[in-house]
Amino acid sequence: MTGTLTVAGLGPGNETLITPEVTVAIAEATDIVGYIPYVARIPAREGLTLHPTDNRVELERATHALEMAASGRKVVVVSSGDPGVFAMASAVFEAMDRAPHLAHVETRILPGITAMLAAAARTGAPLGHDFCAINLSDNLKPWSVVEKRIRLSAQADFAMAFYNPRSASRPHQFGQALDILRQECGTERLIIFARAVTTPQEKIKVTTLADARAEMADMRTVVLVGNSLTRCIGPYVYTPRRAE
Repeated sequence: MTGTLTVAGLGPGNETLITPEVTVAIAEATDIVGYIPYVARIPAREGLTLHPTDNRVELERATHALEMAASGRKVVVVSSGDPGVFAMASAVFEAMDRAPHLAHVETRILPGITAMLAAAARTGAPLGHDFCAINLSDNLKPWSVVEKRIRLSAQADFAMAFYNPRSASRPHQFGQALDILRQECGTERLIIFARAVTTPQEKIKVTTLADARAEMADMRTVVLVGNSLTRCIGPYVYTPRRAE
């Protein structure tokens, strides 16, 4: 008996930014699986079981979801933003890879608006040319790899989006990332701190690397750094659609 597994993105925070496709999937679900604050965004209803779990148990969460789907349930795994951007879509396929007997489960990924796109839209078009996204957490990769990726991306003159910049367990690393950016980009490069974008707690700050401080970011902040041509025009930040 086989049900279905859907991995869905809830967007950056504002409920109006959840796609209609995701709304339908949640309405048809028998089970919702995800990190505690994301599951909390789903209203309880008859016939729906909520399975909130703590952070850093992504593989266990994904395996549980696959097992329930294999038993005939309609399971939705929820992520914030887009599930394919530093979120649960990859974890589901990794769990499937480790447990091939679950590979038959019908699985679909429903995209969502990720934080870097919401933050970019709030400020103009800072990601208007080539850009990259880097997760600054070293939970799943060594910090040396993070440092190398920041440095090489800066040398290649990408605009950059940084996820998970600063947490209580690693308060110093974002400062190190800013130092690398200053070394490679200079101090006048534009940087955007977008916290809790699209929610009532939203706070946007546009500044330069000269004035950027590590304490300006936390785990609810996505940080955007422009390339060498990124500029302000009035209240907006944009990156031209060309390279020199």
